Amino acid sequence: MGKTYERIDARLRAFIEKQPVYFVGTAPLAADGFLNISPKGRAGTLAVLDELTVAYLDFGGSHAETIAHLRENGRIILMWCAFEGPPTVLRVHGRGEPVFRDDPRFAELLARFDPSADGTALRAIILVRAERVSDSCGFAVPFMEYQSDRTLLAEFFDRKGEDRFSEYCEGKENLAVSINGLPGLPLPVPPRPS
Repeated sequence: MGKTYERIDARLRAFIEKQPVYFVGTAPLAADGFLNISPKGRAGTLAVLDELTVAYLDFGGSHAETIAHLRENGRIILMWCAFEGPPTVLRVHGRGEPVFRDDPRFAELLARFDPSADGTALRAIILVRAERVSDSCGFAVPFMEYQSDRTLLAEFFDRKGEDRFSEYCEGKENLAVSINGLPGLPLPVPPRPS
């Protein structure tokens, strides 16, 4: 049966760090707004900063729904499933915020990640403060075998280069404004801190 925890202890941290994929869920306040669930998992892009704080690197892509929802209301959930080993699902409900490149905390937070995880098109660091940590059985989660990370996103943005990243973002629909009409990624994207 599921349990609720007061913190992300060493055992839960080890479970989180072992999983190659996790899911992020957010929602707007509007009752008719579209919810968002995003898969994440590029190696080294998630860090447990302390017993109640998790952060992940947010790279450019198709939309900025998570950023828009966090800017509006801060509600977020992260979920990990064990696709091998004992059947477990772990959820961290909390309050999140996007830390953008021009935020004084950006460089300090980025230093908490493996340098190999950084790359072209890093647009924000999502900082999550846990309000509820819980697990459940995961009996229905299938066994699956991890092969490797996909490199397509990194390769795509590496070809564009950092100097063209802001231009790319300005030309994409649903980055500055979400599909729910909420403010998303602030444009133009500030340069990387030096």
